[in-house]
Order: sequence, then structure tokens, then C-alpha cells
Amino acid sequence: MIPEALIAALFGLLIGSFLNVCIFRLPYDLTPANPPRSFCPKCETTIAWYDNIPVLSFLLLKGKCRSCGEPISYRYPLVELLTAACFFLAVYRFGTSWDALKLILISIICIDLIFTDFEERILPDEFTIGGAVVGFLLAFKVTLPPYFVFFLLPSESRTWVRSPLEALLSGLFCAGVLWLARFIYFQIRHKEGMGLGDVKMVGMLGAFFGLMPALFSLMAGAMLGSVLGLLLILFAKKDAATYEVPFGSFLGIAALGIALFGPRF
Repeated sequence: MIPEALIAALFGLLIGSFLNVCIFRLPYDLTPANPPRSFCPKCETTIAWYDNIPVLSFLLLKGKCRSCGEPISYRYPLVELLTAACFFLAVYRFGTSWDALKLILISIICIDLIFTDFEERILPDEFTIGGAVVGFLLAFKVTLPPYFVFFLLPSESRTWVRSPLEALLSGLFCAGVLWLARFIYFQIRHKEGMGLGDVKMVGMLGAFFGLMPALFSLMAGAMLGSVLGLLLILFAKKDAATYEVPFGSFLGIAALGIALFGPRF
């Protein structure tokens, strides 16, 4: 299984490079295909293919643009290595299966949302709503544990009916819970406590994971956000009353940990 996992890791490096493009472009309403070539954000020079090899080019260039010498963010190799590691673990654990594909896809989605929200405080619909659709479709192949359908459908119902319905109801319920919390907070404080992107992201996790793992992700993300968010405020010397904590980033970290390591995380 290790050879297949290593091949998956190589693909992960390439997908990680693509995710870096999405993280940089989507918040500015740019598409990954337009412009077709990567460019330096500082001098806008088109990056040659040999300077765009995942991780390796960063090392050879010593973390600087060849044209203007502007430092390249460490986010680029970090995203590529993290994506490669997730691809490796998925195939190492599940082989070439639908379970592995599901773990790969949720890893891609979470990694993008973690870094996009941390840098831009945006959770793109392409990964939240689009991810919810992917999670629902995967439920036809990877069975979700029954919670809602346990009460709604007889046990002899076909799996291909029960699992997608579970994904749909779990996504709607989890999104509804967070939307209600957002609504109540606004009524009390008269200001938004979180964005709709967070609501969509939780709905996506419900569609992917089912009810309980999604709620575990939400609780773990809230705990991480409370502790690490406070550290971010102290480190950045920001005003706690006005600083916008990237809750989607912490939610993504929790979800990625649960996806990779299960409830032990």
C-alpha cells in the first residue's frame, strides 16, 4: 500500500499547488484559470514553470521571487506538504477506494478554507456550498451512520436512500444550529458574531461527515477558536472587541483532525 500512497502524495503536491492558487485568487473574484499562469503578487511577473515546482522551487529560490526578490510566503510549501500528507494518509489507510477519495476531498476543502479564512477572513462558496454538494453525492457510495434516518425510515430501506438523506438532513441541521446561534447573538449584541460563510461551512461538514462528527468538529473548532484566538489577539496586540477571529480556520483544523484521525482527535 505504501507505493500507492507515495504516488498519491505526489499528486497531493500538485493539488496543493493548485490550492495555493485558489487561496490567493478566489477572495479577489479571480478564477484559477484566469489569468492562466501564476504570477508574483508584488511585481506581477509571470512565474516560469521551473519556478513553480511544488516545494522544490521554493527551496531552490530560497523563498524569494526570482524577478523582484520579494519573499514568498511560507504558506505555499506548507499547503503543498500538508495536502501531500493528507493524500498519503488517505491511500495508506483505505487504499484506492471511495473512502480514500472522500478523505482526500474533505482534506482539499478543509485546507483551502483554513488558509483562506486565516488570510482573508473569507470562506469561498466554491468550497463551502460546492463541498456540501460533493459530500451529498459521496453519501451514495460511502455510507453515513444513521441518526436522523434511524427515526424517519424503516431499517430495511435501501442504503442508497438512507445515506444521502442522512447527509442532506445533517447538513441542514448543522447549518441551522449555527445560523440560529448567529441570529441570537445579533439580537442580543446588535452586531454579527460570525459570517454566513461559517454557517455554510458547518452545513458542508454535516453533509460530508453526518451529524455527530460534524457536531464534534463544531465543538472542537469552538474550543480551538477560544484558546488560539485569544493567543492570536495577544500576539498581534489587537483589540479583542473588534478583532475578527478566523473561526472557519479553527473549524477546518478540527474537521481535518477528525477526518484524518477520527474521534480520538
